[in-house]
Amino acid sequence: MTALTKDRNTPKRIGEVFHLPVAASKKIFAGSLVMLNATGYATPGATATGQVCAGRANEQVDNSAGADGDLFVDVEQGVFQFANSASADEITAAEIGDTCYIVDDQTVAKTDGTSTRSAAGKVVGVDADGVWVRMGL
Repeated sequence: MTALTKDRNTPKRIGEVFHLPVAASKKIFAGSLVMLNATGYATPGATATGQVCAGRANEQVDNSAGADGDLFVDVEQGVFQFANSASADEITAAEIGDTCYIVDDQTVAKTDGTSTRSAAGKVVGVDADGVWVRMGL
């Protein structure tokens, strides 16, 4: 490939909702936190390292009996509210602007759990109902 020597019509995507292949034997619930595993397949949020937070599932997809990529899930990027962790991992207003970490498909925490959790996104707000997190690819 060489550098451009004339204008290029570069294709684009809006980039708010992605249609992602679901990992084998996984069920993703609508409204859940979705991450991509090491091979690029969507899985429900869970305590695991090396995962990439994709966003929030817009629908339920049950690939429990399927192979990798048999089904797809629509995952949206944006700011979403998830449950707050507890005790020493509870997120407070002091963490606004900090990275938070995936505990499960509905919960985020202040720390990476001694290097056992992947990042969920940035904390943008905290209230009595949970933690607002900016997330997505």
